[in-house]
Amino acid sequence: MLTAEQLKAVCLEQPAAEETFPFSAELSVFKVGGKVFALTALDEAPLRISLKCVPEVAVKLRIEYPAVTAGYHLNKQHWNTVLIDGSVPDHLVREMVEDSYDLVRSKLPKAVRITLGDVAPGK
Repeated sequence: MLTAEQLKAVCLEQPAAEETFPFSAELSVFKVGGKVFALTALDEAPLRISLKCVPEVAVKLRIEYPAVTAGYHLNKQHWNTVLIDGSVPDHLVREMVEDSYDLVRSKLPKAVRITLGDVAPGK
């Protein structure tokens, strides 16, 4: 089961990811290009993380894993909240973080993607 430190590391190992605290000192908000891809209160027990997801996949995950629920205080179509209790395999949680990151990064404005090296200037 992932620890808070490991979960934070998974989020921060994504290229150009940053941890911010726009809502409170207790809520880590992980962003890429200024856009949120993960939210978690790392000091809370039980540990949970909210992640962006393709709507069809979000529903499938909620059906398959009781620890995956519609995003808490987020758009329930696009966000899931995952309870880190060991019932969702660690590798799947890591994949969900990566997928959330990729989904958010792919939707960033062209100017931001240029600064991140995703798009060559003038293309």
